Amino acid sequence: MDDRELLKTVMGIVGEENCRDDCAVFPCGDRAMVATTDMLHKTTDFVDGMSDWQIGWMSAAVTISDIASMGASPAYLLIAVGLDRWEQLAGVMQGAKDCCTRFGAQIIGGDIDRHGELTVVTTGLGLVEKEFLARREGARPGDLVCITGVPGQAQAWLDGYKQFEKFLFEPQPRVAEGQVLARAGVSAMMDDSDGIALSLYDLMSVNACGFAIDSALVPRPAGIPEPQAQELALYGGGDYELIFAISPDRYPVKGVPCTVIGKVTGEKSVLVDVRPMEKRGYQHKWS
Repeated sequence: MDDRELLKTVMGIVGEENCRDDCAVFPCGDRAMVATTDMLHKTTDFVDGMSDWQIGWMSAAVTISDIASMGASPAYLLIAVGLDRWEQLAGVMQGAKDCCTRFGAQIIGGDIDRHGELTVVTTGLGLVEKEFLARREGARPGDLVCITGVPGQAQAWLDGYKQFEKFLFEPQPRVAEGQVLARAGVSAMMDDSDGIALSLYDLMSVNACGFAIDSALVPRPAGIPEPQAQELALYGGGDYELIFAISPDRYPVKGVPCTVIGKVTGEKSVLVDVRPMEKRGYQHKWS
């Protein structure tokens, strides 16, 4: 059992339409407000060697990344911290505050309690003009599939390449890029925090089309030999880049460095080098 299978249970209770995007969306005057929540734990998310400040930064960054994937600007963050050691609180809060300040958000509340392991829950709110809201649904056959940055660098650290520490410990959500892409008219977008492969399957689940990737086009973490570099780029999690579909006549998008890695197809399948792509990446699993 994994988190995506469990999501089907949630969909059956609250409705599939409420589980399709990185954020919930609701009206806010003449704009749309987006809202999202993330929960991170010591045993599954905060690796040994991270400072308390980096833990706070990461906790805020993962939520801000969801807001960025909707083309919205981050506005507010609520943070709840469950502590096994109270001494960590100041560093965690400072890291979260610095991340929010960097990307234009403000911490406005939260909660503190005692917990068996360090756990941080962040709830983010963002705003976007309704006509520029980006969603996962909307990809069309013939669109280009693109990604910002270089995927696989966070996973590279976990695989022993310590030069990639900052990509895992201090992720940089693509807030400015998300807003520019949304205004340029991307047809579908999400962040790739669970890896390119799972992201494409997530996109296929809400679109009436599929995706075909050319592995030779996918950027690789530098200094890592093949085939490991390709493995990291396609299946590694922990990155917070944006993966999106866009009509060829809208590409390239000025001011957003990105790479075309494939195309949207008319068949409901996810292919890499014309073969079915394995559906795997970063997942929570239960035995």
